[in-house]
Amino acid sequence: MAARLEPGDRVRVRADYPMGHIRTPVYVRGKEGVVTKVLGKFPNPEVLALGRDGKPEKVLYEVRFQQTELWPDYNGPESDALLMDIYEHWLSRV
Repeated sequence: MAARLEPGDRVRVRADYPMGHIRTPVYVRGKEGVVTKVLGKFPNPEVLALGRDGKPEKVLYEVRFQQTELWPDYNGPESDALLMDIYEHWLSRV
């Protein structure tokens, strides 16, 4: 599986709340960010947590979120950002 996103792509994190071991924090679900790096393919941790092999592997991205996008009452500088690693199946291009 080749990466379908690339640095500079604007993305939205799925606003989904499935049961089980999920690596995508609740506070970024439904939020928009920008891909900064393609980190490669790795076993899916949501499948590994169930004692399986993590296949198929998923592409992992570094995504940059503006703090003001994550926290509406954020009082810091507009330029403050959070970098987070998120698997491709949680992202859609905006």
